[in-house]
Amino acid sequence: MKKFYLALFFSTLLISGCTEETSTDIIETEDIQGIVASTKETAEKHDVSKFEEYELQDIIDGDTIRIKYNGSPEKVRFLLVDTPETNHETLGEQPYGPEAKEFTKQLLAGQDTVYLEFDVSYRDKYKRLLAYVYTKDGISVQEQLLKNGLARVAYIYDPNTKHVDWFKSIQKTAQKSAIGIWSVEDYVTNRGYDKDAYYAATKDNSETENDESNTANKNSCVIKGNVNSKGNKIYHMPGQRDYDNTVAEEMFCTEEEAEAAGFIPATR
Repeated sequence: MKKFYLALFFSTLLISGCTEETSTDIIETEDIQGIVASTKETAEKHDVSKFEEYELQDIIDGDTIRIKYNGSPEKVRFLLVDTPETNHETLGEQPYGPEAKEFTKQLLAGQDTVYLEFDVSYRDKYKRLLAYVYTKDGISVQEQLLKNGLARVAYIYDPNTKHVDWFKSIQKTAQKSAIGIWSVEDYVTNRGYDKDAYYAATKDNSETENDESNTANKNSCVIKGNVNSKGNKIYHMPGQRDYDNTVAEEMFCTEEEAEAAGFIPATR
């Protein structure tokens, strides 16, 4: 199975391209803080002067917020993107869901309002508002979720397709870099996210790492224990004169292990 890449510093290490190193660590909150800080400094700032400004009330999920709209609380679903779930009634929590939510939360932290760019249709079949969401200084939340591998392009329904080509181009870059949700083969599907594929890949990777670790530990045990013709138990260290010619009857990783087993060091 393809090795996967879970990047912890998207804006620096990950955008530079994928490597052959693997990790099973999920992104930590401190890493999200660093990513968001970098994003705020380097992200493209779009002109929001023609968009509508609304009071921000809550972050519900990576791709859903609550605003005050015409005097009442309203959910806003981010157009054309889909982040993994955090508390879905049937899907539960999905890998990278909490990270996506934390990213959106921190990107919008300290802001009492957001700017919304509407497409042709304002609502979906669930009566939620549909919009492209921007910070007060013009950062596109959708763009940054896609760029950092925390969302996929999805739910492309006419007539709300204004930014689909733009979003797909950003997603393509994230896929090539194998970051975030794209770091695990087959986790992202046309229907959403496959937790079974994610955990299978994680398990395979962990087992491989354990095998490699065990092999490394075994290879590090290079002290040769030998019983000579007089019945003396002698251990030989690499570099000593007779080391290469010594036939090991036991191998030890440390001198302490050898001595605990009753062996004494060779004199030369």
